[in-house]
Amino acid sequence: MKGLDALNAHYLAMPPVAAMQVKAVFHGDDVLALSAPLAANVNDKGCAFGGSMAGVMTLAAWGLLTLKLEAEGLPCEVYVADSHVRYLKPLYADLEAQARFEPDVDWTAFLRSLRARGRARAAMLATLHDPEGNVVAELSGRFAALRPA
Repeated sequence: MKGLDALNAHYLAMPPVAAMQVKAVFHGDDVLALSAPLAANVNDKGCAFGGSMAGVMTLAAWGLLTLKLEAEGLPCEVYVADSHVRYLKPLYADLEAQARFEPDVDWTAFLRSLRARGRARAAMLATLHDPEGNVVAELSGRFAALRPA
């Protein structure tokens, strides 16, 4: 995988993600932004479906860690180890998510563990924003990276 085009192709290869119409729209050194249209993720109340909100945030965190490892030349399988989602208010607009590493993540220690043991975990934070930039949901979780055998 190389960059946003490859990440988007990877997302499209997963039928549930393709149905959500998730798209990576920005990648900086330590942030990944995804979007998904409300029309593909709407619930019976006309707002974003909670499962889609959680899914987009999970995919953002997964994608950021995957791209960061790729930049290090470390192809790994990345998995969600655990996560917690808080829904703060309904979202009546397209889903716009951003993922970052938790502030206390020591990337050097993460890489050292991954190289020594073939696995490591990183704490990630992802948020969904309304059109005014207010956080409407947040996901905190640990994502595991496993090097191929």
